[in-house]
Amino acid sequence: MKKPETVDPDRSPDDAPARGDIEAILNATHGDAFSVLGIQNIGGAHAARCFIPGAETAEAFDLEGQSLGKLRMVDEAGFFSGIVNVEGFVPVRYRATRGSDEWWVTDPYSFWPVLGPMDDYFVREGSHLRLFDKLGAHPMTHQEVEGFHFAVWAPNARRVSVVGSFNGWDGRRHMMRLRRDSGVWEIFAPGVEAGQPYKFEIIGADGKLLPLKADPFARRSELRPQTASITAPELEQEWDDEAHIEAWASTDKRRKPMAIYEVHAGSWQRADDGSFLSWDELADRLIPYCVDMGFTHIELLPISEYPYDPSWGYQTTGLYAPTARFGEPEGFARFVNGCHKVGIGVILDWVPAHFPTDEHGLRNFDGTALYEHADPRQGFHPDWNTAIYNFGRTEVASFLLNNAIYWGEKFHVDGLRVDAVASMLYLDYSRKHGEWVPNEYGGNANLAAVRFIQETNKAVYAQQSQMMTIAEESTSWPKVSQPVHEGGLGFGFKWNMGFMHDTLSYFSREPIFRKHHHQEITFGMLYAFSENYVLPLSHDEVVHGKGSLIAKMAGDDWQKFANLRAYYAFMWAYPGKKLLFMGQEFAQWSEWSEARGLDWNLLQYHTHEGVRRLVRDLNFAYRAKPALHARDCEPEGFEWIIVDDQDNSVFAWQRKAPGEKPVVVVCNFTPVPREGYHVPLPKAGVWREILNTDAEIYGGSGKGNGGRVRADVHGHGGISAALILPPLATIMLEPED
Repeated sequence: MKKPETVDPDRSPDDAPARGDIEAILNATHGDAFSVLGIQNIGGAHAARCFIPGAETAEAFDLEGQSLGKLRMVDEAGFFSGIVNVEGFVPVRYRATRGSDEWWVTDPYSFWPVLGPMDDYFVREGSHLRLFDKLGAHPMTHQEVEGFHFAVWAPNARRVSVVGSFNGWDGRRHMMRLRRDSGVWEIFAPGVEAGQPYKFEIIGADGKLLPLKADPFARRSELRPQTASITAPELEQEWDDEAHIEAWASTDKRRKPMAIYEVHAGSWQRADDGSFLSWDELADRLIPYCVDMGFTHIELLPISEYPYDPSWGYQTTGLYAPTARFGEPEGFARFVNGCHKVGIGVILDWVPAHFPTDEHGLRNFDGTALYEHADPRQGFHPDWNTAIYNFGRTEVASFLLNNAIYWGEKFHVDGLRVDAVASMLYLDYSRKHGEWVPNEYGGNANLAAVRFIQETNKAVYAQQSQMMTIAEESTSWPKVSQPVHEGGLGFGFKWNMGFMHDTLSYFSREPIFRKHHHQEITFGMLYAFSENYVLPLSHDEVVHGKGSLIAKMAGDDWQKFANLRAYYAFMWAYPGKKLLFMGQEFAQWSEWSEARGLDWNLLQYHTHEGVRRLVRDLNFAYRAKPALHARDCEPEGFEWIIVDDQDNSVFAWQRKAPGEKPVVVVCNFTPVPREGYHVPLPKAGVWREILNTDAEIYGGSGKGNGGRVRADVHGHGGISAALILPPLATIMLEPED
C-alpha cells in the first residue's frame, strides 16, 4: 500500500475526530455522521473529513475545481482528514486515487439540510399536506449541485442510511442526518440519477440491523420479485383534462350518472405471450372499449406496488408507487389523461385498512411498531394475516391522508374506493372476546380510525374537489356518506352490500319459490336513501369458489341468461350508482382468475354478445334519461307502482326527476309470459318501450309490446295499460310526448 500523505507541519493533528467516532463511521453505527464528516469547525479553522473506501489518497476541491488542500489518511480503511482553505461550510469534492486509478467523490456530508423547522413542525403536528414532496426521494439542485434528496421518518432508529446501486449498497456511504424535532432522517446525495434502485438501511432502537426497507414514499419500485424502490424524476405530464376536471369539480356528483367498470389491470386482457399489458397498451384497448360500452368510470383494483400477484393489490407495500407490472408511473399518468380526454373518470381502490408483513415493508420499520400497534390485539389483522395502521398516531394518519391527496394531485384520479372500512371502524372486527382492546369509553368503535377517515375525507374534498370517496362498508354504521359537520364519516358514496346480497340470493332461487322471498327485492327500499349508494356487483362476488354471476342464476342455460339480463336491467333502473366487474358484462362462465385474461372468445356466441349489448344499452339509457340517474340518492326519485304481487313475482316502479320524463320499470321474474297484465301508469297516452331484456338482439325470445303501449283512464279514475310481460324479463317505458 502506498504510504499515507504526510501532514503539513503547520497544520494541527487535532483536525481528526476521536478514534471512537472513526470506528463508528467505519462500522456504520454512528448516529450523527454529520457531526464527524464533511466540513467541521476546528478551533477557528475548517477541516474536511471523508470516508472513501479503497482510496489511498484524497484531495479536497471546491465546486469550481480549485484545490482546497490535501488530506492525510487517518485510517487505512479510507478515512481522511485535513485542514482546508475554506471560509465556511461549503460543498466539497474529493479527488481520490488508488494506484493508477483516480475518481471523484462529491461529499454528501458537506451540504446543508434541505428540510426546515416548519417541515419539522408540520410533520410532528400531522398537518403537512405535501409530505409526498418532502419525504421519499426527489431530484433537485441543492447548493448548485444536482442529485437526489432522501428523507424518511424513523424516529426510534439509531442510524439510518440510504443504500443503493449508486453507493454499492454500502451503509457507510450515505448515513443520514436526524432531525430530532420530527424524527425524520434526511440526506442530499449528489450525483444520484433517476432510475437507480435504493432502500433504507436501519439500525433499530435495540441496536440491531434491520432487513433493508423500501421507501414508504417511493414513487417508483422494482418489478416483483425485486423489492427495491427506484429514484424517479418528478412526474411530467401534459394534461389535457381541464374540462373533465372542472365538470366533476363543479357538480353534485350524486346527481350525475355513474356507471363504473371495475377492472383488474393485470387480467382484463393479456399480451399474446401471456405477459401484462403496459399502461399505454391498456389505454389503447380498454379506453375505447369503455367508451363504446357507455361506462362513465373505470375503477381499478389497487395499483399501488404490491409483492404478491394473488393478493390483487390489496396487500400493498408501496402506497405512493404505481406498480411496475405495467411500466413507469408516467404511463399511468398518460392512461388517466387518455381516459379524461374522452370523459371517463378513473377511480382507484385504496387500502388503508391493512398492510402486509413483508420484511421490506412498513412492519417494525425502525425496530419498533412505528406504523402499527405493538399490541397484536390492535396491530394484527386475523383475516388477512397483516398489520393494522395505528390511526391514532399523527404521523401515520398524515402518511395515509397525504397518499389520498397524492393520487388526486399528481395523477388527477377522480376518486378512491376505500377498501374494508368496517375493519377499520370496529376494534372487535373478526375478533373474539379477549382478543381486542376497548376504546377509552369501553366501546368497540375505533375512535382514532373514525377521526382519520373524517379528516381524510375533509382533506380530499377540500384539496381535490374533482375527487370523490367511496366506502366499502358492510355494516350499518350510521352516516357513512354524510358530511363530517353533520356527524358523518364524510364519504361521498357507500357500497350497498345489502342490495348485492339480497338480490343475488333472490336470483339464485328457482322462480317457483321466489314468491316466498318477495322481500329480498322489496326490503332494500326501506334503506335505499339512508346513504348515497353505489350498487356493486364486484370482483368479490366472482372469486373464492363463488363462481361467476351467470353461474349463480337459477334454471337451465336459457333461464340463466334471461335471469341475468333481467337482473342487470332491474339494477340499472334501481336507485343508486352502478358498478360491474369486468367479464360480467358478457356473462363469463368461469370464475375470475388474476392469472389470465378474460374469456373474450365467448363474444362469438349470440347469448354472450347479447348480454354485452344489453349492458351497453343500459349504460346509454341510464346516462341519457335523467329520471334514471338524477335522483339516485334521493327518495323523490322513486315510487313503487306494483310491490305486492308476490304470486306472480312482478314488480313495477317509477323513476322520476324534476322537469324530466318519468321512466316506468316492470319486472317479471318468472319464466311465465303474462299477457294483458294491467300496470298503473302516471299519465294517459302512448308509452314507448325503450328497453326489453327479452329482445332477440339480447338473446331473448322476442316477446314484448311492439314498441308502444297506450295508457287509458278507467271508470274509477285510474290510469293503466295492459302489457305483455315477457318471461324472466325487465322492460322500461317512457311517455312518448
